[in-house]
Parts: sequence; C-alpha cells; structure tokens
Amino acid sequence: MTDDTPTMRAADNDREAVVEQLARAQAEGRLDLAEFDERVRLVWVAQTYADLAALTADLPPDRPIVPVATRPPMPVHQHRSYRPEGYQHATYQVEQRGTGRAGRLFFQAWVAASMINFVIWGLVSITSLEWVYPWWIWVVGPWGALILARRMTRFGLPR
Repeated sequence: MTDDTPTMRAADNDREAVVEQLARAQAEGRLDLAEFDERVRLVWVAQTYADLAALTADLPPDRPIVPVATRPPMPVHQHRSYRPEGYQHATYQVEQRGTGRAGRLFFQAWVAASMINFVIWGLVSITSLEWVYPWWIWVVGPWGALILARRMTRFGLPR
C-alpha cells in the first residue's frame, strides 16, 4: 500500500496481506481475539487502501523480511555439536540384498538340475509317444521349497 494512493481500490491480495499482519500482531499479543476478529471482518469490507491503512495504523510496521538468497551462508566448519563424554554414535549395518554368493550358487544349481530333469522327462515323453508321469516334480519341488523357506526366513544369513 502506498500513501499517495489512499483512494485507490484495494485488491484481495492487499486484504490478505493486512490479515497476515493482523494475525502476527494477535500472535505477539498486541490484539486480543475479539479485536482481531473485528478487524479481520473490517478488512474484508474495506474498499480502499485508506480503509486498510486505518486498520493497522496503531500497530508497529512489519520488520522487513530478508530473502533466503541474500542471507550469507553459515560456514559449516563453525558448527560444533555437543557430545557428552563417552558418547558413541549408533552404528547401523545396511541389510544386504539377496542371499550372498552361496545362496546364488545354491539357486543356480537348482535351476540347472531342474532344467536337466525337465528336458530328460520331455525327451522321454516325446520318444515314447505317450504321456509319462512328471517325476521331475519330485526333484524340483522339495529342493525349491527349501530354497524358498531359506529365502523367506533368511536362515543362515548374518543378522
């Protein structure tokens, strides 16, 4: 708001700025709640800059806000945190993804054995021209169940 245009009509942005100023004054204890409510009601009825200026005339002017970009950066080397004697930082171990080298080899061996048994079963079924009982399931199933159980329970992995 400028002093040379008191009769100029105020916009909603101007009214919002005055409401924010009144809210800061109320938070500082300069206005009680009833007076704050009354002034906010009058802000939204005000039509000119002079009407808005009258609502904040008895309040101190707002302190200028320094933009963040113009503030000098705080040197990092000056910051020292207090640590009581005997204090140690907590250490955390990053949980390793996967099961490690042994687990990968175990899984790869299972895949290879499963494929070999499946191919043998398929060749026997094709060459005999009849359906053969899928015996390879008894090789793949229990071994795969052990791998799955180990993976889900993380058995044998460091904690």
